[in-house]
Amino acid sequence: MSVTVIEFTTLDGIVDDPDGRAGTPLGGWAFRHGPEAVAGDKFRLGRTLDDGVLLLGRTTWQLFSQLWPGRDDPFAARMNAAPKLVASRTLSRTDMSAWANSQLLDGDLVDAVKRERRDVVVTGSLSVVDRLRAADMVDEYRLLTFPTVLGAGRRLFPAEGPHAEFACLSAEQVGAAVLTRYRRAAR
Repeated sequence: MSVTVIEFTTLDGIVDDPDGRAGTPLGGWAFRHGPEAVAGDKFRLGRTLDDGVLLLGRTTWQLFSQLWPGRDDPFAARMNAAPKLVASRTLSRTDMSAWANSQLLDGDLVDAVKRERRDVVVTGSLSVVDRLRAADMVDEYRLLTFPTVLGAGRRLFPAEGPHAEFACLSAEQVGAAVLTRYRRAAR
């Protein structure tokens, strides 16, 4: 089992409101570069969606449950078919019917991920990422970095966070953005 975090980010590390739906003053920054920058399997998840599990926080799950079920392209089919674990204290099991193959995470987030046998992909869901990073459970980051500097907002790696070392696995231009893959350096 491995944990992979995927995020849209700016050059200055901001991950807040890439699509503008949260209504932040500078939101929508990823989508200003055109749909080709964000459409399809930009994070190169491939079979991981078929064999693994998506782990989402409440806010990201609620957004995705409104977007993905209505799409019918090949990547959307994979997203819709993938098993989804939802970390939420406020959603109910009944809410999970809004997006196929969704279920509430049972118990503590870190303990549940430790019990998971499938590869885990966390998309968005910064509060989930923060908890997993604090427990030293993130194995890989796949970051789609857009040529934008916001200057303010929530960062993937906060200034007060711990020191960490990574190995760069790959970097490739994807439209206006750059997809980078980083694996946690050997401990």
